[in-house]
Order: sequence, then C-alpha cells, then structure tokens
Amino acid sequence: MSKKMKLFVPCYYAFFSNGMMALVLGSILTYLIKEANLNYSVAGGLLSAFAIGNLLASFVNPYIAGKIGRKKTTILLSALIPIDLFIIALVAPVPILYLACILLGIGRGSVSIINNMVVNDYDGTPFALNLLHMVFAMGAFLAPFLTSVFVSGGFNWRYIIYTVIILSTISVIGYCTIPLDENIIKKEKKEGIKENRFLKNPDFYFCGLLLFFYLGVENCVNGWFVTYFKEIGIMSDNYATNLVSVTWIVIMLGRLTTGYLSKKLSKYKIMLVNCSFTVLFFIMLIATKDLTIISIAVVGLGFFFAGIYPTGIANAGEMIKGSTGGMSMLLAMAALGGIITPQIVGIIADGAVGLSGAIAFLSINVAMMLFFAIIGFVRAKKI
Repeated sequence: MSKKMKLFVPCYYAFFSNGMMALVLGSILTYLIKEANLNYSVAGGLLSAFAIGNLLASFVNPYIAGKIGRKKTTILLSALIPIDLFIIALVAPVPILYLACILLGIGRGSVSIINNMVVNDYDGTPFALNLLHMVFAMGAFLAPFLTSVFVSGGFNWRYIIYTVIILSTISVIGYCTIPLDENIIKKEKKEGIKENRFLKNPDFYFCGLLLFFYLGVENCVNGWFVTYFKEIGIMSDNYATNLVSVTWIVIMLGRLTTGYLSKKLSKYKIMLVNCSFTVLFFIMLIATKDLTIISIAVVGLGFFFAGIYPTGIANAGEMIKGSTGGMSMLLAMAALGGIITPQIVGIIADGAVGLSGAIAFLSINVAMMLFFAIIGFVRAKKI
C-alpha cells in the first residue's frame, strides 16, 4: 500500500465515523430533552457547546501539534469522542453535559482538521475533498436511520450512542497507523511569513464567511430539524427521522456529482449554482406545511447543499496548502457560524414565534451564502 493510501484510508474511515457522531447529537436530542427535562434554550446551548468545542479545536490542535507532533495530537484529541459520548449516554447533570459537548466538539474539530489537511496536502482537488465529505455524509445518514431502527425495535436510544462509541474507538486506533510527516511542523515555523500569506488575501475571508453561514445552517439541520418536523405536526417521529436520513443519502449523491462536475466546470461556478438552489429549496421548505412539498424541498436542499463545504475548502486550498494555521483558521471561521446560529434558533424558539419562526431565521444564512458565492464567482472571472 502506498503512503498516500496509508494516509487516506484511516482518514476516510475516521470521517465516516465522524459523520455519525456529528448527527447523533441531533438524532437523540428529542429523547435527551424528555429524559433530562431540558427546555429549547438549554438544548440549543448543548448544540452550541458542541460547536464551541469545534471552534476551540482550531486553536488547541495547532498548539498541541507544535509541542508533541500532529500524529500524537490527533490520537489524543480524537479519543475525546468515545469518552464524551459515554458521558452523554449517562445523561449527566446539565453542566457536565455542556462540558462533554465542548470536549466532543474539540474531538470532532480535530478529526476534521487533520482529515482535510491530509487530503488537501496530498491531493487538493475538489473531487478528493468532495469524496472525503461524501464519506462523512454516509455516516451522517446512518446516525438518524439507526436511531430510528433501534427505537422502533424497542431498544433504548442509547444504543446508537454505544454504536458510535465503538466506531470512533476504531478510528482512534486507525490514526495510530498513519505515516504523518512531523517535519512539516518544523518547516512551517521556519517559513512563518509564507505560512501566513493567506491572511492578506481577501478571497480567503470570502471563503471563510461563506462557510460561516453554511455551517450555521448545517448545524441547525443536524440539531433542530427532526424536532422541527415533529413540532409542525404533519409527520410521525419515524418519518421525520427517516426524512433526515434520506437527505443524507441525497447529500452523498450531491457530493459525488459535485466532485464529478468539478473536473468539467469552475469550482466557483459550481458554488454559485449550489448556493442558488439552496436558497430556492430552503424557501420552499419554510413556506409550507404540506408534507409532499416539504419532503421534496428537503431532498432538493440536501442535494445542492452537499458540495458547498468541500468546494469551499477547495476554493481556499491553494491559499492554505501546507499550513496547519491556515486550515485551522478557515475551519474556525466556519465553526463560529455553527456556534452562534443553533443558540439563536433555540432562544427564538422559546419566544412567541416558536420553533417554526426560529427555523425561518435561517433565511438570513442562506441569503448570505449566495451573496459570498456571487462575490467569489465575480472575482474568479476577473483573475
């Protein structure tokens, strides 16, 4: 097996299990709310705590990697995932749940940083990055689907947590085998000026802001949509959970399609098309309570939503290639959106407009995604 495959296989598997972990919190949120007697603000706070940890990973990971190396850092921080999932399964007191969600986010963010860095540094094409995120979508699909299977089969909701704990533990073991070049860290320190060249590039910030608004929507889709579909009262619990799973099947197809088209079309044009149709289907989703239209809108949203994040990373790829700090900062900008938005949705949902009005608030995010996609497309045409 080549060095590239020895790097890619553990990373792709880890992203699969990371996809399951990212969705499992939203999948079990409705059960956690009932069992721990949480209100929407506290539940939204847990989602935001998870996103805060994801952001902190962008600072914690490079710092620790500079001390002990990237491989040891990845093993250490990815091990937080199974540990903190077990704490959540125990339904610990709220302060401990918040801490567990923060540490869980650090684990998830660290996995994301190393996987995106490895694929960007050793390949860097939109196809490879879309394939990586398609594998993430496979795991994301399985989390709500298996939750529904376990609950329908009479099993406790904790069984999906235990499943993800096992898979995440295997990914930690996989990281022990990857042949990461630790000399890159030393090289980055010597070439500090070159390493930080992206800071003076406005296109880097446009990419980061687009991902900021994107991840805000994604975290709300992952964390709030099952609860939202149940609250509007037009579908059963199983239908709502399975609809989210179907969405992630469509996301897999969308990422494969985006990866294929990236060989034929400009990645900026693909981003513009994806964001445009995301706006269209999101408006369809929030404008009706008709079950058929909502189902179509969710599937359409998933398909065009799919390629935005990996294509955004690919758009910034050349600016941050070989830079741990660059990838960390890009993902940190995205993570900020994931922190702020779910908490705002939770606060609005506890107010007069309820969860339906809170979901409509996400229209701002999708509009801003389109705005920055247009800027990126126009600037790319001028180059």
